[in-house]
Amino acid sequence: MTIWASQSEAGDALTIKVQGRFDFSAHQEFRDAYEKSQEPTQQYIVDLKDTTYLDSSALGMLLLLRDHAGGDTASIDIVNCNSDVKKILTISNFEQLFAIK
Repeated sequence: MTIWASQSEAGDALTIKVQGRFDFSAHQEFRDAYEKSQEPTQQYIVDLKDTTYLDSSALGMLLLLRDHAGGDTASIDIVNCNSDVKKILTISNFEQLFAIK
């Protein structure tokens, strides 16, 4: 499992890509990806294109990102989910909290 973070050219959006299993072993690396951003971030994009699995701890990490980003006013898109990952997000009612694309 690997996590990459990249800031947009304008500096206002942060994309976090998760590769492989998104589970508790990714906790610190995922948290570092958004907490160590040097620019003030208004938009977060979590790219799960290469994510093969996520568990309840990954759902918790997404909620921590949401809190960090401003809670109800947060702008977070979860993109490129495969069908299994999208099913877990849907069952967990995460479409109420995040834009899932």
